[in-house]
Amino acid sequence: VEGGLWCGVVFQELCACCAECAVGCQCMEDTHSVRCVSASLSRIPPALPKNTLSLVIRGDQIHQIHQNCFNGMENISTLELTNNGIMELGSHAFSELRVLRRLDLSENRLVLIHPEAFSIPGSPLQQLILSGSLYNSTSVTDLITALRWGALSSLLELDLSGNRLVLLPPGSFSPLPSLRDLSLANNSLVAVYSGTFSGLERLRDLDLRFNAFRAVSSEALRELEKLGQARVLLGQNPYSCSCEAQEFSRWINSSSSQVGDADKLLCGSPDELQGVPVRMLSSRSPGCYGKANAGEADVTLQTSYVFLGLVLGFVGMIFLLVIYLNRRDIEKWVTDLHAACRDVLEGYHYRYELDSDPRLRNLSANSQHHLRSEPLPPHASSDARTTQIPSDVTL
Repeated sequence: VEGGLWCGVVFQELCACCAECAVGCQCMEDTHSVRCVSASLSRIPPALPKNTLSLVIRGDQIHQIHQNCFNGMENISTLELTNNGIMELGSHAFSELRVLRRLDLSENRLVLIHPEAFSIPGSPLQQLILSGSLYNSTSVTDLITALRWGALSSLLELDLSGNRLVLLPPGSFSPLPSLRDLSLANNSLVAVYSGTFSGLERLRDLDLRFNAFRAVSSEALRELEKLGQARVLLGQNPYSCSCEAQEFSRWINSSSSQVGDADKLLCGSPDELQGVPVRMLSSRSPGCYGKANAGEADVTLQTSYVFLGLVLGFVGMIFLLVIYLNRRDIEKWVTDLHAACRDVLEGYHYRYELDSDPRLRNLSANSQHHLRSEPLPPHASSDARTTQIPSDVTL
């Protein structure tokens, strides 16, 4: 009986090892791994050996990952789902993978990330790779929420490179107290603000290469100093070596052990300092290098003028449209105004002619003197005061 029981257990294990592999995939028994590369999959294949430890699915069209995708795969510790066009991570999408250590979701198009997408009982996840996976700014907000709700207390490495990140809200990584390696390379970050890296007391490596840093402010330097002995990579950024770069240059020289690529921090502007190491600015005295690149200032000014011209043109079009729609009322108003002005001018012209004729002026004066010197009798009519105007006088 015991022998039969032992044979049954061995048979079950052999069946688990020799389970049929999914169509288009390769199952390697020696490493307990499954690889599905460009296998035209639209979902996670359910028929996998139960002793699978590593699952790689690459170059397929799996748009959604939900909670039931990994039923019966509780032994997987490494999961790579790269370049599969994944757009949505549902609630508790990986909760069945109780021993998952490494999760790679690179080169996808994540639009929707549920706040509890990375929630796994026991928090086993140690490495999360999301390089080139966030589709837009909404995805970034969803990710930050998922990191906060995911209880990723054991996460050691986070890769967010190549996601066109422009701004990181303060406290974005504070829910990751064990994080050691953080990659933010190949993004569009322009500044580091106070609190950006708060809570990362155990951080050892911070990669900020290939971003859009033109200047590193005093606030950013204080934030980087809070990282202690963490190695920071800041190369391949378009630094503007103006007067404000002096403090940054001195900080690089005093923190050479912290800046891992100090010699690769080169000036991008102005033109006369292109290619000069930023750390060399503190030893130069060019009477400051100029507040900013004059060419860039001209471009900015020209852009402002173009924008102003577009606004004025738009306002002019609106004005002409209003005039066109009210053209009949405007025509009537102009006609009435012209008639009123003409009547006023004719009155002024008539009075001017009366005042400018000397005969009428003398006649008026004589008539007033005669009326004062010879008062009319009481029975006389007021018409008697009317004086006959000579026939040769024109009114």
